[in-house]
Amino acid sequence: MESTGFAMITPTSITIAPLTLPDARVTSLVAMSLEEGFDFLDRLDADWANGDNRFDARGEILLGVSDGANLIAVGGVNIDPYSTEDCGRLRRVYVAPSHRTNGVGALLVTRLLDHARENFRIARLRTDTDRAARFYERLGFRRIEDPNATHELSLV
Repeated sequence: MESTGFAMITPTSITIAPLTLPDARVTSLVAMSLEEGFDFLDRLDADWANGDNRFDARGEILLGVSDGANLIAVGGVNIDPYSTEDCGRLRRVYVAPSHRTNGVGALLVTRLLDHARENFRIARLRTDTDRAARFYERLGFRRIEDPNATHELSLV
């Protein structure tokens, strides 16, 4: 993988694995995200509970990043509901504030994109912050003009 401009963490210090909800460790991430004004992790929990989104369709996955017993990041890939079936959508990507800028987010998104490449030709996402936009752009995403997405990346 080429350099992303992020200081990388030691790969052995964390574990990235598929995540199934409910998981009590998600509660602390939800609380942190709500304190920052983000409600998308709260929706992750609610959508899973009511069956609206369990990241279980073809090509979909939800990953959790753990540092020991603590869940420090989460993110998933869905079939993009606003596009064609060859398009995956990164969703619910969140990294605990204390673990930002050390490569956790880049490692998580890279793992999600590796999975998406096996199933989709394009990855899209929507972000509301300039900081997140710059993060995704450093990972190769380009800004797009679309009412349902802010960024896109070719996976082929």
